[in-house]
Amino acid sequence: MEDMQTVNEYAISKARLEDLQEILRLQHLAYQSEATLLGNKDIPPLKQTLDEVIGEYHKGIILKMVDAGGLIIGSIRAWEMKGTVHVGKLMVHPDHRQQGFGTKLLGEIEKYFPQKRYELFTSTRSIDNIRLYERMGYREFDRRIMDDMDLVYMEKVIGQE
Repeated sequence: MEDMQTVNEYAISKARLEDLQEILRLQHLAYQSEATLLGNKDIPPLKQTLDEVIGEYHKGIILKMVDAGGLIIGSIRAWEMKGTVHVGKLMVHPDHRQQGFGTKLLGEIEKYFPQKRYELFTSTRSIDNIRLYERMGYREFDRRIMDDMDLVYMEKVIGQE
C-alpha cells in the first residue's frame, strides 16, 4: 500500500474509492454511540450517503486504518479551504477503541497538511472526544447549535500547540 504507516499490527493509508462503502458501514456503526449519547439517532453521520462520501473523497483526503486481516477499523477525513484544514469523521470501530487509534489517525491526517490551521467540531457532550483533541493540541474557539446539537469548535495552529 502506498503512504502506509504501520501501527503495531495495524496500518494507516489513503483510502481508495473501493474502500468507501466499507468506511461508510464503519461510520454507521461507530457513530451509534454518539447518537446514543445525544439521544438522537438522526445525526448527520448516520444519514450520510455513499455519494456524499465519494464527494468528500474527491474534495480532500480520507485515511483508513486496517487491521492485520485487512478489515477497516478506523478512518478520518480532511480537506483544505482558504488555509484551514477541516478535519472530520474521525472514527474507530467500537471493538478497537481506547487503544490510541484515534490519536494515531488524527496525527497522521495532519501530516498531509503541514504547517496549517486545523479545525474540527464535536458535540459538547462528547467529553472523550474533547479530551483527545485537547491532548493533540486543539483548543476551543467557538460553540454553535446545529440540528438541535450543541457543538464545540476546536482549532490547532502549528506553533501554538
